[in-house]
Amino acid sequence: MAESRYQPQARTETRAEIDQGLRSYMLGVYNYMALGVAATAIITMLVASNPAAMQAVYSLKWIFFIAIIGMGFLAPRLIFSSNPAVAHGAFWGYVALWGLAIAPMVGTYLAVAPGMVTQAFLISAVTFGATSLAGYVTKRDLSGFGTFFMMASIGILIAMLVNVFFVQSSMMSLLTSVVVVLLFAGITAYETQQIKEMYVEGDAPGVQRGKSIFGAFMLYGSFITLFIHILNILGIMRSE
Repeated sequence: MAESRYQPQARTETRAEIDQGLRSYMLGVYNYMALGVAATAIITMLVASNPAAMQAVYSLKWIFFIAIIGMGFLAPRLIFSSNPAVAHGAFWGYVALWGLAIAPMVGTYLAVAPGMVTQAFLISAVTFGATSLAGYVTKRDLSGFGTFFMMASIGILIAMLVNVFFVQSSMMSLLTSVVVVLLFAGITAYETQQIKEMYVEGDAPGVQRGKSIFGAFMLYGSFITLFIHILNILGIMRSE
């Protein structure tokens, strides 16, 4: 009887240790992501403050676009390599590409309505925070949405390219941005749950670090996407 009385306490302590490890792991994910967002802001502001750099970056916008998509496929393999320097290089390279890619857009809005950029960032932060928290605490399994999110993202990408090259409609741009914001709000919740479930107590430090960087990579991309399209929505609404 005495032995059975202490068993629940042992299980409780194990659960507490796991919860503490999970919190530490998720904190690492969000720290990496926050540093990535900060680095993007610095790169974007440096480019936006230099007209020559802005022009050079704008002329290479499609190269950055293709490179970002390529990194989206390549980076996971690099991040989970056994070399920490390669993992960090993949993440920070992705961050730098985004910082350069969005500089012309952000610079244009900073010149005409700097408050709009701040507003877009705050809305993005609140949206991201709320949906990521929802993904963290929900008991519902969101893994079934993975295929839908992938197919919807491809569809939206095609729609945006069609609008850029053929339709060139501000209304279609507005509608696609609204859909992207709604879609990536869901993707943020889905990714957060997937990142949480990647945690395994007892992972080697290198493995856990790789998971943290990969989680930051996923969430960073979703946050930047939210920011771009919320800024686009505000810009179109202001111009009409």
